[in-house]
Amino acid sequence: MWAEDDLGPGAPPCLESYLEPAEGKVYRMYHGTSREAAQQIKVCGFKQSSNGMLGPGVYLSRDLEKASRYPLELPESQRVVLRVRVDVGKVIKIDYQGHPRQKTWHYHGYDTAWCPPKCGMVPSGLEEDCVWDPKRITVIDEIFPKMQISYGAFRVCS
Repeated sequence: MWAEDDLGPGAPPCLESYLEPAEGKVYRMYHGTSREAAQQIKVCGFKQSSNGMLGPGVYLSRDLEKASRYPLELPESQRVVLRVRVDVGKVIKIDYQGHPRQKTWHYHGYDTAWCPPKCGMVPSGLEEDCVWDPKRITVIDEIFPKMQISYGAFRVCS
């Protein structure tokens, strides 16, 4: 179980994942990773992936549920979600496999590629963003799973 608390006034807005991000705006997003990698990111900053479905960049989502699934191979207890502030810059919507700029969007002047939910790009059907320049991303804090303890037929959430 993953839940977000209120960041209070001055926090970057959390744009609903089905809405297209507006050019030049700052939004709250999430990045799922291992606890160990999260510490490295907090010290050294994000690094571009070398490849992915949208090419090089930092992969994020405005959907906490999506981010909480990563890394896929780790058990939930070893994962953490980094809540981040992202200056999206110029945004392109990539909404189908084989889009002519699917992996070359940055070379056409875009800072962020956005895959809307249920567009066929992501197997889960959830929203995804790819930000070219890691300097556009600032870590706000970490979100850890709320562990569930099972007592017979009862489940207690801490």
